[in-house]
Order: sequence, then C-alpha cells, then structure tokens
Amino acid sequence: MVADKVILFPYWLSLKLRNLFYDKGIRKSVRASAPTVAIGNVAVGGTGKTPHTEMVLSLLGLSDDWAYSNIAMLSRGYKRSSKGFQQVSRDDSASLFGDEPLQIKKKFPAVTVAVDKDRVEGCSFLCDPSLLQSSKKARSCMDKNVPAADVIVLDDALQYRRLRADINIVLVDWATPPFKDALLPLGRLRDLPERIKAADYLIVTKCPAYMEDWERMQWAKSLGISDYSPQSCEGTFRGGKKVHLLFTNIVYCPMEPVFPSGDTHYIYSKKLILFSGIAKDTPLRRHLSDKYQVIREFSFPDHHRYSASDVASINSAAQANPTAVVVTTQKDSQRMLDCKKVPENLQSRMFQVPIKVDFLTDREREVFEATLLGRLRELRSELARTPRG
Repeated sequence: MVADKVILFPYWLSLKLRNLFYDKGIRKSVRASAPTVAIGNVAVGGTGKTPHTEMVLSLLGLSDDWAYSNIAMLSRGYKRSSKGFQQVSRDDSASLFGDEPLQIKKKFPAVTVAVDKDRVEGCSFLCDPSLLQSSKKARSCMDKNVPAADVIVLDDALQYRRLRADINIVLVDWATPPFKDALLPLGRLRDLPERIKAADYLIVTKCPAYMEDWERMQWAKSLGISDYSPQSCEGTFRGGKKVHLLFTNIVYCPMEPVFPSGDTHYIYSKKLILFSGIAKDTPLRRHLSDKYQVIREFSFPDHHRYSASDVASINSAAQANPTAVVVTTQKDSQRMLDCKKVPENLQSRMFQVPIKVDFLTDREREVFEATLLGRLRELRSELARTPRG
C-alpha cells in the first residue's frame, strides 16, 4: 500500500495542483454564452455517460421550455480521424466523428451534435456560428450550417477545467465507488475522488433495481454527503455545497438490426455470439445469458475500430454456428457500419442491444426533472438580462 502511494504521488500531486489553481482562480475558466450542462465522471469509462447524456437530451426535447429551442450536444469525439470543430450528420461515419456522437445524432436528429477537443472553442462556435465563417480555426469544418445553440449539453467535460459548466452531473459506478478506487494505472480513476464535489447532481449508476433507504444513506455517507434525505434526494458536501444524490440503473431495450438486411428470425435463436469494444461488457453478457446460451465472445478494447481481420474472426464463428444470432452494443454497431465487405450472411444475423437509463424511483425522476429544468429556466432569464462574453 505504501509503495502504491509512492508510485501514484507524482500523478496525485499534478491533479491536486491543477484543481487547486482552477478552484482558486489562479488559472482562469470561462462560461459559455448559453446555458451548459456537463456530464462526466472521475473514472475511465463504464459509468454510462452516453445513456445519461441521451436522457438529458430527451428531457430537454420533451420539455415545454426547450422543445422549440436549438439544443446542442458537444463531445470530444474520442478516436475520431477528423480535426477541429465539426458538425455531425446522421449519414457520417464513426471513424470520422466518433461512435458516441454519431449514435446520439441518429437518436436525436433535431439536436445539433458537434465535436471539438477544445470545449471552449466548440461552445463559442455553437453559440455564435458566424465565427465559423471568419475564424481560421474553423477552416477544417466540413459543415458550417450550424444553428445558434440555446442550450448545450457537454459530454465528458468534468476534467475540462478551462470551461466552467453551469450545471455539473457527475456519475459514479455502483460497483466501483470512487473512494475505494485508485488512480491510474493502479486503478480506474483519472481524477481525484474529491472532484465529485463539483457535482450539482451526483448519480450512482448501474444500481440494482431496488434499494432501501438505508442503502442510500450509506452511499451518501461514503461519498462525503451529510444530511441526506431520500425524500428530497438532497444532501450537503463538506463546505456547505448542496447536491442531489440520485440512483439509476440500466434498461436493456429490444434488439435491433445493425444492417438493413437484418433477419429478425435470428432473434429467436437459443444460441448467441457476442462481440464488443466497450469498457465493461459483463452486465450485457449477464443480461443476454438469461435468454441465450453465449457460445462465443469477442472482447475488444474500448472504442475499438474493427478491422477486416476482426470481421473475419466473427464471421468464422458465425459460420461454425449457423443458427446463432450475432449481437453487439449500440456503440459498436456504429463502428461496424464503417467496415467494408461485411459478408451478407453476417449482416443478416447481426443485432445491437440499445440501452437507456432510468431512475430507481418516480420520486427521483421527478426531483431531477423539476430541479434541472428549473435551474435552466433561471439561467436563461439571467442571460437575457446580462449576456456573457
């Protein structure tokens, strides 16, 4: 244990100083000229940022306040081949813009989905698209027909300290509490556990379907939250900051074909071949094992870009098991669609499992929706009186 702390000390110190400089204002952060909601975590992958981002986008799109507004989502576009600020369209490729932004654009075609490693720059272009015509940094942008954003949802932006989000939603995994984890490379933490205190909403994800109030109280205590009430879903961090502590779980939706030629008869097979390139595929495998015999499994690194060799391996397993359905995740399906020469027989048997998240109780859902929309309403009024920038 002592040796581990010695090994991690340089990384711990760099994170500690970086966060201290931003917290004390030594390093400056800016706010976008439109209300922003950031969704992030302190660990690498596996906490469910994408389905929670989709949940927030769905809430905004269905609300009276924002349904007729220009909603935008900004992502880094992890492992994309394009550079700079880019707008994503439904017909684009995952290799060009990233699997998660493409997935979100397909689910929410009315939302402006953009990618930019520089989140300050990305928000600036989304809030004032006229800058795309004059800025040298926008020369590589392939589609500059961007509507001005009224509200921006930021995917995976907790560590991007140069941009100060108006509302922070921080996710922690039920199976791996941050204060019981370690920094990379000995653990899965990419930031200090104390950074969860930036949260306005702290959501424990991938929970069991039901939790007692005493379990919620235990979680609150372990996360450094006092005076937590399961009824109001609110507690207090040390220092006095109020936070909403909420609990969600994963809901698996019916399978959908990856390719247009998908034959739904294969869904009724008893055998299944699974392949995935995500941070944690164990929950999906367990879900599928309730109904299918998983006879082969191919596990690839997170955000893996599938090669012809990978497709050949999956196809070989499918040929050896001619009645088995071939299943992957929704994220992986975006990357598989980029692959050339996927055999027609494999295309007809390949399906994805969409997921969504939901709160464990109606009360939690009501609290989240009412308070988030209420705060955004306040921000919009504040910006109407005193614009930023």
